[in-house]
Amino acid sequence: MQQSESGGGAATSEVQLNEQPNALIACKVPEEAFNEQQLKEQFEALFRAFDPGTSFQFFRSFRRVRINFTDALAAAEARVKLHKSDFNGKEMRLYFAQSVHIGSPRLEPPKPEKQFLISPPASPPVGWAQSQDAMPVLNYDLLCAVSKLGPGEQYELHTGTTNTPSVIVHVCEDDSSGDEEDIAEAKRERPKIIQTRRPDYVPSINQ
Repeated sequence: MQQSESGGGAATSEVQLNEQPNALIACKVPEEAFNEQQLKEQFEALFRAFDPGTSFQFFRSFRRVRINFTDALAAAEARVKLHKSDFNGKEMRLYFAQSVHIGSPRLEPPKPEKQFLISPPASPPVGWAQSQDAMPVLNYDLLCAVSKLGPGEQYELHTGTTNTPSVIVHVCEDDSSGDEEDIAEAKRERPKIIQTRRPDYVPSINQ
């Protein structure tokens, strides 16, 4: 079965699906089948009874086995007769391994308009130009108005409305003289630290 989507007369994607798979996936396989050679041979013999040319791929971490048949009919017959059958005291589940192929069998390079996204980047597409950084916007009227303000004055940048508040710039008052007086007063009130005299050394009786 093939499914394709076309736009502008060119196929954009293609999916190929095997309707008659010739492989099975065995789930919940006992862990002993991966470790003990005798039990592993018994497991393989169950499927080779349907197709002598069957090959196996054991995935121990997932407790699964892929069984590859040479004939799709043999895979279907084995699935019908062995699905949910008992093996080494546990129920075995079998499912068809559906092979799906998407797109072309070859690795195609990315489209030209996408090549500049890969790392390291290739040549940019035709007509591509690097954008220039915009110049910073300076409000000279605002700078001029603020420079003319004195200590304690204010300048309204935006007049408030019923939906938006007003924006007002306040200039701090000049309190440098007050700071100097506070520093001088703090120096006068600072207590003088008197060093504690070390006591004289008196030898003990034991010495």
